[in-house]
Amino acid sequence: MTRGLPASRTGPTHPVADPSADVHEGRDGWLFLTWGTNSVLAQYGRPGLPRRLFWRWRRIIADRVRACARLGATYVHVVAPEKLTVYGDRAPDLSVERARAPVRRLARWLTASRGARAFVDLDAAFRAVRDGPPLYLRTDSHWTLLGSEVAYRAILSRMGVAPRDDVEARRTGGAVPFSGDLGRKFEPNRFELAPVTTFATGARRVFANDLLTELEAQGRGIEAHLGAHAVFRNDDPKADPRRLVIFGDSFCQHTSYSPVATLTALMADTFAEVHFLWSTSIDWPYLERVRPDFVLGEIAERFMIDPPPRGFRIERLAELARARKTLTDGSRPPPDAPASAPGAAGAGPR
Repeated sequence: MTRGLPASRTGPTHPVADPSADVHEGRDGWLFLTWGTNSVLAQYGRPGLPRRLFWRWRRIIADRVRACARLGATYVHVVAPEKLTVYGDRAPDLSVERARAPVRRLARWLTASRGARAFVDLDAAFRAVRDGPPLYLRTDSHWTLLGSEVAYRAILSRMGVAPRDDVEARRTGGAVPFSGDLGRKFEPNRFELAPVTTFATGARRVFANDLLTELEAQGRGIEAHLGAHAVFRNDDPKADPRRLVIFGDSFCQHTSYSPVATLTALMADTFAEVHFLWSTSIDWPYLERVRPDFVLGEIAERFMIDPPPRGFRIERLAELARARKTLTDGSRPPPDAPASAPGAAGAGPR
């Protein structure tokens, strides 16, 4: 079987005989996602992502800036860089044109656009400190605690909000054995020691949608992805009194108990109220009800290849995700349920 996207979209596809063939092992046990459903490595090549895609993203971000301004909110857009974009030199056997990384090309395409000021260049922020302690886990495609803190500070700087500087002093636990999403593709699994990311905070979850609570009740909370929806409140007097709504993916998350994806937890520790919707689509009626001060749109770099459809509602997305989870359990889905949710192969709808 051949995996990957059509050559017309991202370059040549890659035949994969086993899951670990999607992953490249670089120096010192560093694992990199190279293929998979989004043909990651081909996105760095030529032609790579087509020019029309960057025009579309340029319009999407500018439209979001304008629409949020009409609601009295500030829109901020961030792309979570691939590990290959930041640490590609640790995989010397790969031919990676990091200058053609999608996030770097997007930064150039946004020049002089209305969305330029909304864009937080995490790639530049990470490159500035990449020679220090690791920003990504070795066996995972996601950030370390330090990586999420660098992203957190860069985003807050664009918002003009002061970060909390006492998180490390409030962190609980040390390090735990951990096998990430890349390490689990090998047999036996590859492990590393990863820092525990939980910390004492005044933030409390005050709402979770049925998709999230049902999976948690089954002990499967970690499977709550696309369509998950949670709201946090923080009565700490040090918290910024404003409201933030995040539309994002696994780099944000709805929990802080994993060694990865602590961005939402850091934001909930900072603001009086944070809403997280696992979707890269903006639910405009939701924003009209909530009336946030800030809206953060986050998407993983490899998922930029699939710009999400406009204005997908979180309730409908959760319904589609629940139908897909039911299929995975071996049960019959509702008669009108589609085979998969929009954007299920990537990070979700726009």
